[in-house]
This record gives sequence, structure tokens and C-alpha cells, in this order.
Amino acid sequence: MPRRLDPYSLQLFVAAADEGSIARAASKEHIAPSALSRRIADLEHAFGLSLFSRSAHGIVLTDAGRVAYERARQFETGLDSLLRDVQSLGGVVSGRVRLFANASSVIGFLPERLRSFSAGFPMVSIELQERLSGDVIRACLDDIADVGVAAVNEVPNGLESWHFANDPLMVVLPQGHALSDKAALGFRQVAEHPLVCIQSGGSLDWTLRDRAAAADLALNVAVTVNSFDGVCRMVQAGLGIAIVPTSAASAYAGSSHFVRLPLDEPWVDRQLRLVALRKIPRSAAVEALINALRS
Repeated sequence: MPRRLDPYSLQLFVAAADEGSIARAASKEHIAPSALSRRIADLEHAFGLSLFSRSAHGIVLTDAGRVAYERARQFETGLDSLLRDVQSLGGVVSGRVRLFANASSVIGFLPERLRSFSAGFPMVSIELQERLSGDVIRACLDDIADVGVAAVNEVPNGLESWHFANDPLMVVLPQGHALSDKAALGFRQVAEHPLVCIQSGGSLDWTLRDRAAAADLALNVAVTVNSFDGVCRMVQAGLGIAIVPTSAASAYAGSSHFVRLPLDEPWVDRQLRLVALRKIPRSAAVEALINALRS
């Protein structure tokens, strides 16, 4: 007689694969690591194959595990669809929405908007992942994300987009810096000083490098970090000055240790766009989130 697969065990298996760690997956799923390990062991017994290779560095999917992972994700999606379809008959909007967003939208705009959305749609769960803007766009195109928020000038074919927020660039300096008494700063003035920059590959990094190349400027990058919080901490320590979105400056450079000045350039405006794969029909939960974030 064939063994039955437990949906909850499949959910835990997917979480472990996503996290690459039994301990992190257990914390995310609010279950003891030993209990999660037993669930995965039961699955491996049911399949008759190992799903993970285990080492001191964590866990990695085996060939069998990769097949099981893809099918388990499809199974989860099917269950979510079943739940939405049945509950929609009673007028209840429910389900899970995969939301990918860039850092400035996560720190500057999404918390309040998602709080308002959750108050109106308590049966919808949001699976939020922070990604670079380019990765957000790719995730939506690949249907890995249901909704995305990214800093983009052009949206690829296949995606719908809506205005989400304006987040202009500004300059953050440590208190007492030689430029701190100015009313505003041009890019050329900023480039003459050591800079603290955000990770390469993001939309802001590309913007600054493109503008520097167009103006024939050499950027004096003192240090590069991978978060706006880190950028502002380095500025506070006196390692340089930085150009960041207003949302990041408001979140991390609002104390008396900083001076915030406008960047006087025609390209200072930075628009965040809400994007989603052009799909008919969309689930009611996805449509509800799009409508809430557009407003």
C-alpha cells in the first residue's frame, strides 16, 4: 500500500530547503528543530531516498530533493488556490501573496501600507522578501513573485506597472562636514569627497555610476556596504558622505549626528513602481494587495 504524504511535512521540507538550515527553518515555522528533523526523516522514509545532503555547513538538496522541492511548491500553490476558490464563494478574500520589494520601499513605505492592508484583509498572508530592483523584476517575470516594488525607469513587456511612490535622492553628511553649511549640493561637489556607497548591482549604484561616467567624474569610493543602515552608520563614523533615497535618510539619518541636504540635479527624482505579471485572472488576494498599494 503506498505511503501517504503529509502536507505539513511538505511545508516544513520546503522551508528547510529555502533556508538551507534545519534550525532556521524551525525558527521560521515555529517548531522545534528535532520535530522538524523527524518530519523530514518521515518524508525520506516515504520516498525511500535522501532529500538532503547534510554537513556542518548546513543542508543541500539532493537530486531527488530538488524534484521533491519543485513538486512540493506546486502542491502548496494548488492548496492555496483550492482554499481561495472555495472561500471566494463566501466573499472571503484569503490566501498567500508573494511580495518582492527593494530596500527603500521596505524601510520607507511598505510597513504602513501593509498594516492598513492587513487590517482590511486579515485572511491574506504576505510573504515579503527584500531584493534588488532588478531581481524584483526578474522574479515577477518568472512568476516567482506575485507583486513587486522596484525602482525602474522602464518596465519590461509582460508586466503591468503602477506608480507606488516618489523617493528622490539626497545627500547625507556627518555633522561638521565641510559641505554641511550648504543649502544644496551638486553631484560634482559630492564626487570631490570620499563616498560611502551601497552594494553594486542595485538601481542606485547603477544610477550613480552612469551619472559619473556621463559627467566624466571619478568616484572616490571609501567604503561599500550592503544596506542603507550600514551606509548611514559609516557616514556617522566620518568615513565619507553618501547619496541615498529620502526614505533611507529619514529612517537612518534623522538624528543630530547627520546633516541632510538636497541633491541639486535634474535626475534626482526617483520613482518606485508597483509591478505584477500580466495575468488574467489574478487571485482575489493579489488583486486586493495591488489595489491597496496603488492608492
